Amino acid sequence: MVESFDVPADHAAKWAGIITAVFSLSQACTGLAYGRASDVFGRKPVIMAGLVCTIASTILFGFSRSLVWAIVTRALSGASNGNVGIIRTMVAELVPEKELQPIAFSISPMILTLGNIFGPAFGGALADPVVGEGSILREFPYALPNIVAAIIFAAALVVGVLFGKETLETKKNERDRGRVVGSMLTSLFSKKKGPQPKCQLDDEQEALLNRPNGSEPNQDDKQQAPPAITYSELFSRQTNLNLIAYTMLFLHSIAFDQLLPIFMHYPRQLDRATNPDVELPFKFTGGFGIGSSRIGLLFMVYGLFGIFFQFIIFPPAARRFGILKCFKACSVTFPIIYVLTPFTALLPSVGTQQAAMVVLMLVKCWAAIFGFPSSTIMLTNSAVSLRVLGTLNGVATSLSALGRAAGPAVGGLTFSLGVSKGYVILPWWVLAALAILSAIPVFFLEEQDGFSDSKITELVDEDTANDAVLSSSDRDVRQTSLYGTMSSSRNHVHNLHDSYLLEDDDVDDFMLDDSSSTLSTEDSSGSSTASSQAPTVNESRVQ
Repeated sequence: MVESFDVPADHAAKWAGIITAVFSLSQACTGLAYGRASDVFGRKPVIMAGLVCTIASTILFGFSRSLVWAIVTRALSGASNGNVGIIRTMVAELVPEKELQPIAFSISPMILTLGNIFGPAFGGALADPVVGEGSILREFPYALPNIVAAIIFAAALVVGVLFGKETLETKKNERDRGRVVGSMLTSLFSKKKGPQPKCQLDDEQEALLNRPNGSEPNQDDKQQAPPAITYSELFSRQTNLNLIAYTMLFLHSIAFDQLLPIFMHYPRQLDRATNPDVELPFKFTGGFGIGSSRIGLLFMVYGLFGIFFQFIIFPPAARRFGILKCFKACSVTFPIIYVLTPFTALLPSVGTQQAAMVVLMLVKCWAAIFGFPSSTIMLTNSAVSLRVLGTLNGVATSLSALGRAAGPAVGGLTFSLGVSKGYVILPWWVLAALAILSAIPVFFLEEQDGFSDSKITELVDEDTANDAVLSSSDRDVRQTSLYGTMSSSRNHVHNLHDSYLLEDDDVDDFMLDDSSSTLSTEDSSGSSTASSQAPTVNESRVQ
């Protein structure tokens, strides 16, 4: 595409790198703003707005006529692409339990890996299609892959509007018209299986029943803005260490992935035995001299193993050894891989070179697959509260974008310098030094508890491990609050949304169920229990 802008072939790689860097730099400029906006206006509207901007910028990029147009549209795309940090925030809010975080935080990287494998393949297949004279795709040969990408973004936008759930605590109980429409659409296609419940509570009604004394929120509460986030809240010591490790991880890992195909494509040095400029084992040049098709095959194997490591190996390993131990192991592994990589060019044959490189790539794949979600989980759990999590992830997105922009630049510059001086090891050892610096803060990290509220529950015994009960103090508070809620909510149930109107008899049946289960409390000695019947909300009706 860059060459189609009349850019000389020997400068195409440079300008392609600039276009990529502009995207990351623009993303770095807006990541914090996106995160703060999500803390104020909600996660869902900010993500939907970002998707709309991404659709527009993607189409504009596909219809680029000049290098300047391409750079500007990629800058716009990067500026509107602050959603990654917000999505991480939503994952943290949806899955606060530490034991489930490895699986939850593995899904997004797995999808990203799939995109990195199949995205370039589909893009290359759709680019410059064979069409007749006068077709718009002939005038804009790279528009089709961008149009297809925009359609995928549009599908994600529709799904998000209709079915996406707001997770920000101060906004999640507000009425979501998009989800109302989505519920109406799904009800048209759903098949009735057995008797349907007469009442189904939505988020607003559930919030009403959970309010003290069943009172409705007044207008002042609805319009009250969240308090400003202070510097000390946002940047604690553990958060700062996590941000440093997170940024440096992006810098050296992305630089390795960008530099590796250049190294494998670089011509072999066949005259090492007679060349006076070669002083083994450190002073030598040359790569593998293999073509792009073989490099693509190696990276496809790299990506497929990444999916396997991501979703099959990482979650159980993280549960067994802990997130922090996995992160430390990865941090130690990176510099070793980087130091060994250039010496694969000294192996006698192309086959042994590629075999050794595959081994190193798979080890690096393991380290990256374990390192990135571990760093994300550690950073998420280091936040002092969920109130600052969106802003914190916005900061992380900005810093990681700087790392993604700086890493390839550092790798390319040091590779050119090293080859000119006869030291092809230079870029790899620079990356190793950066990886060592990245590992230092990891060993000062402390694993935090996260935001799970499971501490208010406890297991009765091993035979009833799946039945969690509230602690006695919380149980008393919940019982008292429930009586007050039900008594005052009777006057509010009839005012719920029209689609949930109840008959008088149904209200009585819904509010009180004399056949409800018994709440039991143990005395301090743990000997005998006193049981008391308490009216509870009919669970089947709520469902």
